[in-house]
Amino acid sequence: MFVRDRMSAPVVTITADTSFPDALKLMRDHQFRRLPVVDRKGELVGIISEADLLHAEPSSATSLSIWEVQYLLIKLEIKTIMTKEVVTATPDTPVEDAARLMVANKIGGLPVVDEQDRVIGIITETDIFETFVEMLAGGRPGLRLTLRVPERKGVLATLATTIFELGGSIESVGSFYGEVAAERELVIKVRDVNKEQLVGTLEALGEHVVDARDV
Repeated sequence: MFVRDRMSAPVVTITADTSFPDALKLMRDHQFRRLPVVDRKGELVGIISEADLLHAEPSSATSLSIWEVQYLLIKLEIKTIMTKEVVTATPDTPVEDAARLMVANKIGGLPVVDEQDRVIGIITETDIFETFVEMLAGGRPGLRLTLRVPERKGVLATLATTIFELGGSIESVGSFYGEVAAERELVIKVRDVNKEQLVGTLEALGEHVVDARDV
């Protein structure tokens, strides 16, 4: 799964000379939280977020009149408040790397650029959440298992074989770090298999079933 499979495209952009009111209206009309800022060639020069716009508004404690405030905001251009150092992704960036960049930089979205640094899309935290839900078959019926297994070769093969021999099929598999370095925690969703029979078989094989529930 790559960014190109999950990004929104074409993407709505603005230019650096866009006014504050126009940018804010565009965000609110389309329910965007951020807008890439591009030059005339479509190349990325910055990004503006809803938080940037809200922070740029005068405090309610200002001594300016409402007319003075509106005049100042109309004159305010995006280039004066946009972020110029932008973290980006490419269409070939793996989705998990895009998510890692968002977490590391505490941001909610990444403009997607081509080889010429032209904006061709955007991927957001919502896109990542939807990918995560799909990866773990969220919302789909089945038996959800949480297993604590040793970090060794062949564990997944053994589990897959066991489920297959009991007539079941695997809907999804998620692998997470365990409480200790030598363990992994697996979240598996299966269907067409009896819960008690599968749990008993796995426990007999030495696999620790942390949780098993029909969803």
